[in-house]
Amino acid sequence: MGGTLSYRPRPGEIPTSPGVYRFRDENSRVLYVGKAKNLRARLSNYFAPLPSLHERTRRMVTTARSVEWTVVGSDIDALQLEYTWIKEFEPPFNVKFRDDKTYPYLAVTLADEAPRVLVTRNPRIRGAKYFGPYPKIWAVHETIDLMIKAFPIRTCSDSSYKRAMQSGRPCFPGQIGRCGGPCSGRVSIDEHRAMVNDFVSFLNGNDKRFVTEATRKMREAAAVQDYEAAARYRDRLQALEAVLDKSAVVLKDSVDADLFGLAHDELSAAVQQFIVRGGRIRGVRSWTVDKELDLSTAELVDSVLQRAYDSGGVVDIPREILVPERPEDAAELETWLAGLRGKGKVRLHTAQRGEKAALMQTAVINAKNSLMLYKTRRSADFVARSQALTDIQAAIGMEQAPLRIECFDVSHLSGTNIVASMVVFEDGLPRKDQYRRFSIAESTDDTESIYQVLSRRLAYLIEPETSEEDGAAADTDAAAEPVAKPRKFAYPPQLLIVDGGQPQVQAARRALLESGRTDIQLVGMAKRLEEIWLPDSDYPVILPRNSEALFLLQRVRDEAHRFAITYQRSKRRADISSVLTDIPGLGPARVKSLLRHFGSVAKLKQATPEAITEVAGIGPALATAIHAQLNSR
Repeated sequence: MGGTLSYRPRPGEIPTSPGVYRFRDENSRVLYVGKAKNLRARLSNYFAPLPSLHERTRRMVTTARSVEWTVVGSDIDALQLEYTWIKEFEPPFNVKFRDDKTYPYLAVTLADEAPRVLVTRNPRIRGAKYFGPYPKIWAVHETIDLMIKAFPIRTCSDSSYKRAMQSGRPCFPGQIGRCGGPCSGRVSIDEHRAMVNDFVSFLNGNDKRFVTEATRKMREAAAVQDYEAAARYRDRLQALEAVLDKSAVVLKDSVDADLFGLAHDELSAAVQQFIVRGGRIRGVRSWTVDKELDLSTAELVDSVLQRAYDSGGVVDIPREILVPERPEDAAELETWLAGLRGKGKVRLHTAQRGEKAALMQTAVINAKNSLMLYKTRRSADFVARSQALTDIQAAIGMEQAPLRIECFDVSHLSGTNIVASMVVFEDGLPRKDQYRRFSIAESTDDTESIYQVLSRRLAYLIEPETSEEDGAAADTDAAAEPVAKPRKFAYPPQLLIVDGGQPQVQAARRALLESGRTDIQLVGMAKRLEEIWLPDSDYPVILPRNSEALFLLQRVRDEAHRFAITYQRSKRRADISSVLTDIPGLGPARVKSLLRHFGSVAKLKQATPEAITEVAGIGPALATAIHAQLNSR
């Protein structure tokens, strides 16, 4: 892979204005859409030396064949145009949302002559006021059942209402006490409208007034011995308190806010939204996000807020939105959200301390659990695993499903500290007790490293031939002398995966041929478009991006990458620790304190002697010796 891209524009050709950019592939398909306050500064990040880019960013820019941009008048225009194009083109490298807009809402049709309350998943009912979303549909029905006891408003369908008003006979729900609209014959249209307003006001968080009023009227009725009225107010008070008990008090009564908790790894992210109105959690919403590029938390927040407050759906934007990190264009997002809200400003910020920070931590914990559950369900589901293994068998032409898969990855730091990993999956699940790691003393490139590692691994599969007589003798002597268990490392895989394309596959094939193993299927998994390369094929196998087979292969490949990186980092720490422990007066405890304080070896090497003395137990003379030792290497 070369260090530069052929389609890279000259820096002087890129404007410094705000705008939106698009990467396209050779078929002009839009691969990625992004926005920037300064197009030149942002695009220069994508055209940095390829080895310095994150692997998924590198895959995107090497897949692309052109980049284009559109200059806009302001950062707000860039934000809106970016979201419009993401919805229009559905670029494969932008984040993909799952399970969005599937939650039930409680809606009040305020535009009707006699508004009704209903459960709906339709976010576009004209003039409706929405509450929620609710995590389960039964939770909405339960809330409605309690609320209509306190505020008996219309629940019947529009056809039932129209028929009842024309005939003068109460609707059927009204006859059984389930509808309190004008169609029931108990209230006028104006009286019903006033009750609807109270219903909406209560759900908006103004609950104290109604509880206080119901308590006062109950006592007044009891004082004048109007026990029937007192009983009605008692029942209403109990219904109100039951609704309040269903929503936990988390913040002050005056707080209306949305909180977004995020948890993410290299492939996926989970979002947990708490909808707080009147200091109570009135709704919970969660969804998962598939990541193609390496996005920071702040960049994810940007995408999540755009999707959460999509103007095409239910828009209930509070004054305050709490997020884990403020995105770079927070001011523009606030302006955009204020425009959608239509009244007042919207404040986007992080919670540093107090009750809001505690609630944010709860949202983050829920997001972490959701992410873990999402991955666990896909990995642990026997049907999904079986389907994945069957699809892999069919896609690469194996005679049987690969019940044991081994994957190898090589990791190094600028050609030094070369290590490799081997991870094992059996029946689609990781067998961590059978993972192996390799140190490579000397190698010219990744293909040579792959060849060396596989040659060493395959050597363990060479077993001495056993004749039938030897086998019979072994059976005869079995009672007298126990047979040793086979080594775990000696089990052959049905499928062997190397991280890379055809060069890595050919290197692995050479190792297989030299070891005499023709019964092991070999493939390479290239990061460019998640292509599956076979040894004798000029074209890769492309699996559907949402398939269980691709998810399993990605998980195996990323697990091998993680295991290799972990080993390489531990070796680098060991190397630097050995160098530091050679300094008189610097033992293991102080080395550990140094690395904990600076966070990485690179930062420690860049530190001045004065900065090193800030670590407990390190004096000026010792700090000078550490600085000299590190910078002499």
